[in-house]
Order: sequence, then C-alpha cells, then structure tokens
Amino acid sequence: QLQLVESGGGLVQPGGSLRLSCVASGRTSDYYAIGWFRQVPGKEREGVSCVNAGGSSTNYADSVKGRFTISEDNINNTVYLQMNSLKPEDTAVYYCAADTSVGRLFRLCDLSAGEYDFWGQGTQVTVSS
Repeated sequence: QLQLVESGGGLVQPGGSLRLSCVASGRTSDYYAIGWFRQVPGKEREGVSCVNAGGSSTNYADSVKGRFTISEDNINNTVYLQMNSLKPEDTAVYYCAADTSVGRLFRLCDLSAGEYDFWGQGTQVTVSS
C-alpha cells in the first residue's frame, strides 16, 4: 500500500505564500505521478498541478499558472507545491494523490481526479485578510 500525508496548510493573507508538502511512504515505487487537487464545499475536486515521477514533466491548471510551482524530492519521496501570490479564491482543502498506472510512464500526468488511486487526508489553505 501507498500512504500520502500532506502538510503546510494554514491561514495566509492575499498576496502571501505557502508551501505544501506531500510525503509518500509504503510502496513508493508504485506511483508514476503525483497530483495536487483542491476542493471547496459544494464543488467538485479540482486538479491544480501534477508531476511525473522523477520530476521530468509537470502540468498546471490555468488558474494557478505562473503562481504555483510543483517539485519533487526523489530521495525523500516528497512532492512540494509552492504557492505564491495567493488569492482568496485559492481557499480550499488541498489533497495530494498518486497515480499508479504504469501507462503514465509514457504520458504527461493528468489533472483529472479519476486518474489517481491513493489520496492523502488533505490540508486546509485559507487566504483571507
């Protein structure tokens, strides 16, 4: 089994920054991409960013391009989401998830939640003055 644990959420003022961490443990050789998603009550889970294992390729939602950066620390099995220039509309619970499909080796990581098999418990990000 693969376990994912997020951390780094909190309260920040508009224009501020946060860095989220997603630490993978267990069968860490099983994942081929890690994605970050967010969800607010009453709305569907939204893909924010993802990275193919090894950090070779990344993908971003249009709403966060130029503000968020995803990166991977292969040694510590950790994926980071650096979030800058935060806006109130970025407020949500942020989740990381793992895609264990072998086919992902040959395709860019996906921002669709249905492509991911293992999920963390989420971390709250609140952007407010």
